[in-house]
Amino acid sequence: MAVLRPVCRSWSILRTLHTRRGLSTGVCLSDKVDVKAEFSNGRTLSLECGGYARLADGAAVATLGDTSVLITAVCKARPGPSPGFMPLTVDYRQKYAAAGRIPSNYLRREMAPTEKEILTGRVIDRSVRPLFPEGFQADTQLSCQLLAVDGLHDPDVVSINAASAALAVSDIPWEGPVGSVRVGLIDGEVIVQPTRRELTKSCLNLIVTAADHKLIVMLEGGGDNVLQQDLMKAIKVGVKECQQVIKAIQQLAKLAGKPKRSFANNAMVPPEVLQAVSTLSETRLRSIFTDFSHHKLSRDEAVSALRQDVAQKVVQGGGPADPQTAHLAYSQVTRRVFRELVLNEEIRCDGRGLDELRNISCDVDLYRPLHGSSLFQRGQTQVQCTVAFDAPENIPRLDPLLEATGGHKDRNFILHYTFPSFATNEVSRGGPVSRREVGHGALAERALRPLLPPTFPFAILLTSTVMESNGSSSMASVCGGSLALMDAGVNLTAPAAGVAIGLVTRYGDSGDLEDYKLLTDILGIEDYMGDMDFKLAGTSKGITALQADMKVAGIPLKVVMEAVQKSTEAKGDILAIMGATLGFPRPHKDSMPVLEKIDVPAHKRSRVMGPGGSHMRKIQSEAGVQLSWEGDNVLSVFAPNPAAMEEARESLQELLSDREPSLEFGGVYSASVVELRPQGVMVTLYTGMSPVLLHNSQLDKRKVHHPSALGLEVGQEIKVKYFGRDPASGQMRLSRRALQSNTLTIKNLHREPV
Repeated sequence: MAVLRPVCRSWSILRTLHTRRGLSTGVCLSDKVDVKAEFSNGRTLSLECGGYARLADGAAVATLGDTSVLITAVCKARPGPSPGFMPLTVDYRQKYAAAGRIPSNYLRREMAPTEKEILTGRVIDRSVRPLFPEGFQADTQLSCQLLAVDGLHDPDVVSINAASAALAVSDIPWEGPVGSVRVGLIDGEVIVQPTRRELTKSCLNLIVTAADHKLIVMLEGGGDNVLQQDLMKAIKVGVKECQQVIKAIQQLAKLAGKPKRSFANNAMVPPEVLQAVSTLSETRLRSIFTDFSHHKLSRDEAVSALRQDVAQKVVQGGGPADPQTAHLAYSQVTRRVFRELVLNEEIRCDGRGLDELRNISCDVDLYRPLHGSSLFQRGQTQVQCTVAFDAPENIPRLDPLLEATGGHKDRNFILHYTFPSFATNEVSRGGPVSRREVGHGALAERALRPLLPPTFPFAILLTSTVMESNGSSSMASVCGGSLALMDAGVNLTAPAAGVAIGLVTRYGDSGDLEDYKLLTDILGIEDYMGDMDFKLAGTSKGITALQADMKVAGIPLKVVMEAVQKSTEAKGDILAIMGATLGFPRPHKDSMPVLEKIDVPAHKRSRVMGPGGSHMRKIQSEAGVQLSWEGDNVLSVFAPNPAAMEEARESLQELLSDREPSLEFGGVYSASVVELRPQGVMVTLYTGMSPVLLHNSQLDKRKVHHPSALGLEVGQEIKVKYFGRDPASGQMRLSRRALQSNTLTIKNLHREPV
């Protein structure tokens, strides 16, 4: 049971908050109101408001351990026509200073949002968006500032709770609060709010966001082949623990909350306009949605053409409808007709049964030069995946801030998800990767990462390009990515597949759920018209990734449990189809990359590198390989294919081939002086030899400050004794001093021939 301890550092502020429920101009900035919620394992989440950002509509600080996040909420009415959607913006930024770090970029400033910041902003958005009331379309922004991070607790869950508290205490119309917890699973035991160290031992990392009455609002996470029953158990525990946070936020709102502002419901349509649109369109919409010969584009075109016809007739009819109201009414009628067909008659617009998958086809090894490739087609969703191997040295360096905030992950595997505009027959300008692409790619990467072998000699880049899209392209990326990895010879633990489950609900006048239908393998229109997008991926044994987004203010636990069951069954059917194309990783491909280690003697290292590294650069550019030193005398050669390795090997063998005569240790040889230097003379023992230094200390038994003192000249021949090569530098060790007798005098040194 939650332990709620409201604390006020000033009794005057407590009285003001109780009486006026607003901010008083006489309140000191140090005055705060805070509450605490204790979880079943004794860990505590602290929520406070009143001390920061008092000019914002709402502000709250959430603290778990020593990780604290400030979130402010500001809402402004949008001038002009209604946008037709809820314009919510979540701006989450991590600060290096919060982790005791200085930015490592050239400017030493916070730069563009990182992938971690984008994903955290998305999870906050998906947790709070469903609880905004219908028709509320004012510009709303949540600004998230990382105040402090302890390196143990990921700030994403803390941020969700801070956003919920900020909206709850503000005057922004919002039907919250929600609570969020992270759950792990260690040795079959569910751990609530696990630390970073505990997550390294956990086979599950799941974020659960729930509303009051144990309604699930958002799920996000993954695991290492988690069993279905263990996942269900973790979700139930997470929903139960979320209620403790909800009670704490409700208490905070009671102490410091503002009255909610009123707003004009932009979704309200005059009944007579709605009736006129319904009369003109309902029968024709039913005909479109029950014509199973339609595909995505033809169905959209038919619905759009009917929209224009109906809107024109309603406006010309002289009623109270303007074009915008007519289009809004048509959208509501379209949604109602579509949903009633599913709820009342179990009719889907493509003719499938509620639990039926679309037609699936797979292909692999599309192009010979590629390390691995696949094409996965499910209905009108088509995804092409390619695998590229690279040298381990090309793995991106980890940012120290990511390690402190839970963004650390093994970068030996990277998945890039791209969604070009032609996939939906649209025209758009090119630009940076969208937040949606980052989110979908992270979900697919999370599904495949646990299946990779723990040790793999290459860095892996899996690129998923959506060629056609009619729903669930991220789950198609999981299926296609799994096939591409096996085509490339990556020894996956097991192949993986993913599927999306949709939901259509009917609520009574009292707000209770009266009826619902779950839809397996949803189309794009079923996602848009429905109430849930539940994505689950994994192997035939367990689950590796899960993401659930709700479009209503929470779904009962039993519905989510049923969705888990249906998605698990569908996942098994998809894996069977994939297995018929490629059931096991390929043992070998002609295009596979090659990695070799070559021992280079120390004295030949400079010969391999060349002046300023010119020899290595030439080999890399001509053969298309990558050369890097491991230690002092080991050269790592990565080639994208065997042909490139053979070309590089020939070039290196030419540089490493012995072109010097065999020298005997202790042998006496004639050396030619080629240069005089202050520290000694440069000599060669044979034609074509690179000069080596004969140091002053080895020229004579007496101390020599400069070789000219001995009468040595360029071109002169001297006798030297060979003592092998220096084990560290590889340079020849020569000595003239070792050949001189102990009775040699200074006089003889200058008179005797050298």
